[in-house]
Amino acid sequence: MTDTRASAWDTYSLATPQRRMANGRGETTWFNWTQHPDHGPGTEVLSLGPAQAVLDLGCGSGGNLAHLAALGMRAVGVDLSPVQLDKARTRWSDVPGLELHQGDALAFLEDGVRPFHAIYSVFGAAYFTDPARMLPAVHKALAPGGVFAMSQRPAVEGCYGCQASYIPRGPETDPAVVKRWDYTPEAWAGLFAANGFDDVTAVVLPAPPRGPLRIGTLLLRGVRGT
Repeated sequence: MTDTRASAWDTYSLATPQRRMANGRGETTWFNWTQHPDHGPGTEVLSLGPAQAVLDLGCGSGGNLAHLAALGMRAVGVDLSPVQLDKARTRWSDVPGLELHQGDALAFLEDGVRPFHAIYSVFGAAYFTDPARMLPAVHKALAPGGVFAMSQRPAVEGCYGCQASYIPRGPETDPAVVKRWDYTPEAWAGLFAANGFDDVTAVVLPAPPRGPLRIGTLLLRGVRGT
């Protein structure tokens, strides 16, 4: 199963361009929760202090993680795809402090990793992992008072629970299929609360007023109780 998923994300990575060299403000590293460039909140969602430890579940080619490392955080990322991680190492070779791991994000959490002050996932592994397993594992890996935040596409009305995502693999090959989990914001908030998270928020950030993509971004956040 893991090899199949890794192959799917390798395919996705090969079809996805690297992050721009600079954003609209001229910054060479930045954090983006949404699929829209230069839109939405930034690192303040994570409530991190200086030099604290942060974990990216499904870090991909490492753009968000590199920004946190550039800010002086202990930035750890895990991703299934060797191709994605190679892109991260190539693009961010001049950013000190990046710690990258290849493997399954849930297995990484369940291996008893050190406590983190924040854990996050931007259209990443948390979107593609059963929350019945993912949320308890994240809660255990967080330090008391630590933040977990994740973003993903909002669910299609009436299409809730485990869904299928299709990743194209060329005109003569069937697409790769990976599972994702979709719920209403209210249902997600309930799942967070049921797994020990306080101060839970679940909001859909609307798309910017201009641009080709009109779908908003679901942003979820909770704090591990002390």
